[in-house]
Amino acid sequence: MICGAVVAGAFFFLKETYVPVLLANRKRELERTEGGSYWFEGEDNASLVTRLGHSVQRPLRILFTQPIVIAMATYQALIFATTYSLYTQFQAVYGDEYGFSTLQVGLVYLGPGLGFLTAVWFLVPRIDTVYNKLAKKHGEGKPEYRLPLGNIGAVLIPIGLFWYAWAVEYHAHWFVSVVATFFYGIGQVAIFNCVQNYYIDAFEKYAASAIAGGALFRSLVGGIVPIFTPVLVEKYGFGWGMSIFGMIGIVLAPIPIVFWYYGQFLREKFAIEL
Repeated sequence: MICGAVVAGAFFFLKETYVPVLLANRKRELERTEGGSYWFEGEDNASLVTRLGHSVQRPLRILFTQPIVIAMATYQALIFATTYSLYTQFQAVYGDEYGFSTLQVGLVYLGPGLGFLTAVWFLVPRIDTVYNKLAKKHGEGKPEYRLPLGNIGAVLIPIGLFWYAWAVEYHAHWFVSVVATFFYGIGQVAIFNCVQNYYIDAFEKYAASAIAGGALFRSLVGGIVPIFTPVLVEKYGFGWGMSIFGMIGIVLAPIPIVFWYYGQFLREKFAIEL
């Protein structure tokens, strides 16, 4: 219901900003009011079927040919897989191990939820602030200037996961593990929003395709991995089973720093014409 209200609000109150659409609208207006025929650079006169084909093909091409997208999508996939693995284990952990009622288990989701809100309030607005300061300092803006705050998430995600895993393993007070999910929630939003902004600046008019390619990959991984999480927990115990996600988080943690230094080089080296 909330998503429906947001979409309706966006449809009626947000202004169109996509340049090809604005130019196409302007072209139609001029042809209607002034007569004649007009053309603009980048105009796409392909048939609807052809455009739909490109719309399906483009995200996959970007996903599998752009190191930036496949690396960032892998990071987001870890986050999705971990998040859904945590959520699907809440009943087993807090219901079975801590004796929570169904209502109390539901309230546990306030841990990561408050982390999300905290990040949205305090971190997400700073992404633009950091970008603008760096652009002013260096005399130009670069997509990589969207990444610095991602390092906060890169640190908090493995910390939160190890904290949560071993708090549950040693049956610490329930509040200890819930606090861990709070910091994990902050890390999740920090990484996710920095990556989304990076996609937009790095791929500009093809930003939607880059985001779609990343969304496809992370959604597939995020949907499949939680199916096998109970097997990990049963075989290795909750501590080591969930720590596997934390270890992967440590391996992927340098990604924002790597692209800070080498992102421009990779964008130029692997540039493709779509």
